[in-house]
Order: sequence, then C-alpha cells, then structure tokens
Amino acid sequence: MSVVYTAIAAFENSVRELITSTLLENVGAAWWEDCVSKKIRDAADSRRKEEEKVKWHTQRGSDPIQYTMLPNLLNIIRQNGDYFEDFIHDIDWAASIFDTVEKSRNVIMHSGTLSKRDIARLGSLFRDWNTQVAT
Repeated sequence: MSVVYTAIAAFENSVRELITSTLLENVGAAWWEDCVSKKIRDAADSRRKEEEKVKWHTQRGSDPIQYTMLPNLLNIIRQNGDYFEDFIHDIDWAASIFDTVEKSRNVIMHSGTLSKRDIARLGSLFRDWNTQVAT
C-alpha cells in the first residue's frame, strides 16, 4: 500500500500546487485571504497551531494550503470556479475523483488494504485528472 499512498499524496500535493499557482497568477499574493473561505482558513490555521505546539516533530510546511484537507481543496476550487475553467470542465467530475481518492486514502491511513480493483480505479482516476489538468 506504500506505493498507492505515495500516489495519493502526489495527487493531493498536485491539487495544492494547481490551486496555489492558478490563484496566485489570477488574484495575486493575497489569494489565500481573498479566495478561501474563513471556515477553511480557520481550519487550516487551527491545524498549523496544533502542530506548532509539538516542536520536536517536523511540520507539514509553511503555507496554509499544506494544512488544508482534501475535501476543502475541492471547496476552494468550487469557490473560485471561474479561475479553474481551463482545467476542470465539470466540477461534479472533479468531485467524484476527490470522493473516491478520499475513500481510498482513509482505508490506507487506517492500516487497511485496498483491493486490486480499487487500486486500478485510482490509477484510472489519476490518469484522467493528470490528462485534464496538465499545463
């Protein structure tokens, strides 16, 4: 499952990069404050503050988007749909990918094992996503 987890992590980070680069280019340096709902910003800030208390452990990163969970990444895209039109032709299509990825991620994160069919499904979804959003 380590290879599958690595693929899921790469997907999540690619979504973070897509959001960051797209909103930075279109909105500017204040994109986090201007384009992300207070609820999502507060949740990310809360996670960051909790991690800061554990000084002996490496933290996720310095950018707030690193503390944003997968469902909220989709919500950021939804909230700023006009900026993502060139990449995401249908938000429901994207939502179905995020939903499936999250289900698989949760199984692996809780020491479960995905079936070969689930792994194959993820592979297809990642290929579709990468083909659609490749810049």
